Amino acid sequence: MTAALPGPAAPAEYRVWALDGLPEVRPGDDVAKLIAAAAPDLADGDVVLVTSKIVSKAEGRILAADDREEAIDAETVRVVARRGTLRIVQNRQGLVMAAAGVDASNTPAGTVLLLPADPDASARGIREGLREALGVDVGVVVTDTFGRPWRSGLTDVAIGAAGVRVLDDLRGGTDAYGNPLSATVVATADELAAAGDLVKGKAAGRPVAVVRGLPHVVDGDDDSGAAALVRDAADDMFRLGTSEAVREAVTLRRTVREFTDRPVDPGAVRRAVAAAVTAPAPHHTTPWRFVLLESESARLRLLDAMREAWIADLRRDGRSEESIAKRVRRGDVLRNAPYLAVPCLVMDGAHHYGDPRRDAAEREMFVVAAGAGVQNFLVALAGERLGSAWVSSTMFCRDVVRDVLGLPAEWDPMGAVAIGHPAAPPKERPARSADAFVEVR
Repeated sequence: MTAALPGPAAPAEYRVWALDGLPEVRPGDDVAKLIAAAAPDLADGDVVLVTSKIVSKAEGRILAADDREEAIDAETVRVVARRGTLRIVQNRQGLVMAAAGVDASNTPAGTVLLLPADPDASARGIREGLREALGVDVGVVVTDTFGRPWRSGLTDVAIGAAGVRVLDDLRGGTDAYGNPLSATVVATADELAAAGDLVKGKAAGRPVAVVRGLPHVVDGDDDSGAAALVRDAADDMFRLGTSEAVREAVTLRRTVREFTDRPVDPGAVRRAVAAAVTAPAPHHTTPWRFVLLESESARLRLLDAMREAWIADLRRDGRSEESIAKRVRRGDVLRNAPYLAVPCLVMDGAHHYGDPRRDAAEREMFVVAAGAGVQNFLVALAGERLGSAWVSSTMFCRDVVRDVLGLPAEWDPMGAVAIGHPAAPPKERPARSADAFVEVR
């Protein structure tokens, strides 16, 4: 196969072909020697594309497994998405793919193939072996077949590489019109893998291809390997499937009591409010209001007034001044936060029965709805990578809060939420079994 390449600095064409004559690979085989025997005319600057299956077979990554699911479990580090029996997972190599790369095809019945334990090391070994056998300086890419988010169909990608510039960073350059390139990083190793797949085929028994005519992608000093193609968790905007992301966001919701000085994006808080008001509510009402205290002066004015009210209550309780000072310090989580929100309950649309029992139940319905809204708010803040702490203190001095903030008499403050960027990662939370909280009838 011959193809043209765009761009003034690229070669006008390159050639890619699959190798014939490779035998069935078995555990212990030297893949480099097998390739050298099938392609004795390899030249400096060629790129050798090797299907991971033959690397796995040579490295003995064949597992007797009557239950493929158990093998997938063993190779899985993190479940990204699950739909029925299909699992998209992150495997031990850091790759996100279906079934952790565990393959039951092209292997004897009752066995499965695992991916190479270290595909980059495998690529380095093949490259050195070809140098020893043929005296050539080539690049090597170990490939595997992937599906991709939002795209139908499969393609080969690089899971291991040696002597190849896996990423071509064009940032800082200009395009044909002189516009600056600020985000263009080309996944060269993946493009090479896909080109090789066009000639290898999935069932043609030709697991190795060669690309010639692209010597600029061969770089013996580049030892980053295909691991450089795996996006870090912090930069992965699509880390989880939908239901998995919801569960993860709920568990991300942690009480954070210490924050950095980094400002909070008001837009992120408003997006959290938008999520909050999707909570269920009685009678198709909207019983939520959120007072956002974005200025330091507004926060201090409220917190100072609340502190005085709290101190007065504690003195009436007969507490000592030492005890009062200690208790008041509990409010520092609000005082030290760079952003505060005060969720409020509004009984708009509530029914009035004139019956204390039913009127009390009516209010409880609205309180539950307010709580659901607050939980939505906290979870959405976690999804925005913001820490939060819900504190009940405004409920104990509602008149003071309404007076300082100028709120209507019918608005009931339902605590306060401290918001900011966490100063440290939260501590691990012990797992809780649902069984401890469930009664089945």
